[in-house]
Amino acid sequence: MSKSEELRSKKELKKAAKKGLRTMRKTRSRHPLREEGRIIKYGAKGFGRNIWLSSAATVVMAITLIILFVTVVASAILTNTAELMRDKIDITIYFKPATTAEKLEELNNIISSDSNIKSVVTSTSEEEYDKFLAENAESDEILNVLDDEMKALMISKMQSTMRIKVYDVDNLDSIKDIVENNEVFQKYLDTEKAPTYDVNQVEIATITSWARIARTGGLILAVVFLVISILIIFSTIRMAIFSRREEIYMMKLVGADKHFIRGPFLVEAEICGVIAGLIAATASYFGFMFIAPKLSGYGINVDEIVSILESNKLIIVYLIFVGAGIIIGRVSADLAVSKYLHKA
Repeated sequence: MSKSEELRSKKELKKAAKKGLRTMRKTRSRHPLREEGRIIKYGAKGFGRNIWLSSAATVVMAITLIILFVTVVASAILTNTAELMRDKIDITIYFKPATTAEKLEELNNIISSDSNIKSVVTSTSEEEYDKFLAENAESDEILNVLDDEMKALMISKMQSTMRIKVYDVDNLDSIKDIVENNEVFQKYLDTEKAPTYDVNQVEIATITSWARIARTGGLILAVVFLVISILIIFSTIRMAIFSRREEIYMMKLVGADKHFIRGPFLVEAEICGVIAGLIAATASYFGFMFIAPKLSGYGINVDEIVSILESNKLIIVYLIFVGAGIIIGRVSADLAVSKYLHKA
């Protein structure tokens, strides 16, 4: 073949390639759904082709999502438990026996002037005795010995009380100042029984610290597994690209754009994300519902989380898991593919 014929042949091949490229672009612009369908099809095939690596990436991603769920839930329920305990706390101030209802009302008016006071309930010695009877109504042994003489003796020994609920249990200085320095309070305070300022404070501090630990430690652990899952998915996609490099080269030769080359790998990672999200959501749901009664038995407030998981909002929880899995998978795959396309 002469040089002129060789040049003519190359020109004809070039024209044919350009014509084919124009035709493919026109077809693609007319049928975008068909192209997206092909991308999804190739992505699903790629997932099956690398099933072992895809499975490993899916498992690690699912563990990451479960850890994120445990972190959020643990922080929420411990914080809610601490707040519930704070709401239940009341400060009890004890007054001398036989302090009258009128004097208790006067003391109520004095303490209620403090802005930290939420509510005040007073109780005379007689009312305290009635409460004692109500609490022991099923104890025949106690009730049998409570004759009139014993009743009078108990009432004479029982302190009158004032139970206070506050807005901020960590700021009781102003209330303590009134109780310890007001002349009327000092006159009627019972010297044998001190006010209960610090009841449950240690428990609340412990639960609050556990909430912080759960939040911080859980986030650190979640970040570690997130990095691991991203690296595994990144490696999975890179190996898939390496095993299909000739196929990608041919796709480039026939005019495939970066979107068409990138798409199947992103779909492959997104499939991992969807499966990981479903696995993590299901495992988290059944795991939490199994352990919730035991946590509740220890006084931990799980009602809010249980109500969410037992309502229609469970669908939203599943969608959040799946969405998070898709985002993790897509970001990891995008990093791998972008690096390859940048080099290619």
